[in-house]
Amino acid sequence: MNSILKYFPNLSEKQQAQFAQLPGLYKEWNEQINVISRKDIDNLEVHHVLHSLSIARLINFKPGSRILDLGTGGGFPGIPLAILFPEVQFSLIDARGKKIKVVNAVAGEIGLKNVEAKHIRAEELIPKKEKNKDAFRFDFVITRAVASLDQLIHWSTPLIQTKDQHALPNGLIALKGGNLKAEIKAIPKGTYSEVTPIHKLFPEPFFEEKYLVYVQR
Repeated sequence: MNSILKYFPNLSEKQQAQFAQLPGLYKEWNEQINVISRKDIDNLEVHHVLHSLSIARLINFKPGSRILDLGTGGGFPGIPLAILFPEVQFSLIDARGKKIKVVNAVAGEIGLKNVEAKHIRAEELIPKKEKNKDAFRFDFVITRAVASLDQLIHWSTPLIQTKDQHALPNGLIALKGGNLKAEIKAIPKGTYSEVTPIHKLFPEPFFEEKYLVYVQR
């Protein structure tokens, strides 16, 4: 909890308790279903929870907004952000049912009421008929270590609604690592993107080659 409180000192007692439960729950589940590298499970707070919360340094999601975590895996970045923003609705999806089983169990155990987790692919979310398509769209799509940027843009663009309610226009926010030059070059021409080094937000050594990539719808 020390690393989280260092950057988010105004957490309520409930939020602190929820964050404090995560390491034990993930260790327990990881023994049954491998959602985090066993070599990395002891680094959950910084490498997974704080990493996810870097998105909150880019944008403060407004109450009532709808966020899609595409390819959530074991629940990152969705679960930490859902704890931080209890009045925001988070939909967490993954093509692997075992991962969603863990997400639902963890969310239920810590009492998250603003998380819906589904075993579904992104392309299956929006109905083929135009009617009520907006009901299936989101303010932002967030993701971590899922696919290349051009593929993420392809999947997420149909899922983002056109009406903005934040100062930052609706779009995709991806947690990425390594050299991004080739990925940025491969995205569709005319697409607006911004890259923020996470090391500028959180100076821990782990974040030195980690980035937040925002792509406007």
